[in-house]
Amino acid sequence: MENQLSKTRKISGWVIAGLITTLLLFSAMGKFTMPEMAENFAKWGLGDWRAIIAVGEIVSALLFLFPKTSIIGAFLLSAHMGGAIVTHMSHGEPFIFQSVVVILIWVTAFVRNPELLSKFK
Repeated sequence: MENQLSKTRKISGWVIAGLITTLLLFSAMGKFTMPEMAENFAKWGLGDWRAIIAVGEIVSALLFLFPKTSIIGAFLLSAHMGGAIVTHMSHGEPFIFQSVVVILIWVTAFVRNPELLSKFK
């Protein structure tokens, strides 16, 4: 597989990564500023961890945005979203949105890093 990405693939990767990063940054900011999020985290028993989770989300999202660190960001965001999915599942809440986000993270990772697909051949 060639090392150079097509222009369309590069642009698509940046656009999707930018949208996902924006979504996650808004989510992290909500953890700091929205009282209803504080209530949810307290209900889940994670009230004291809200700021740490938000900072982890910010760092992971930024690592995901930049091509050189996008794989590390994809792994960290997968762990983050996995935790969100399990938290929602264990409290009988919907988790479809978090599942779709983690799928988009990996689709973007494969679009931006075609060498990942060569590992499966």
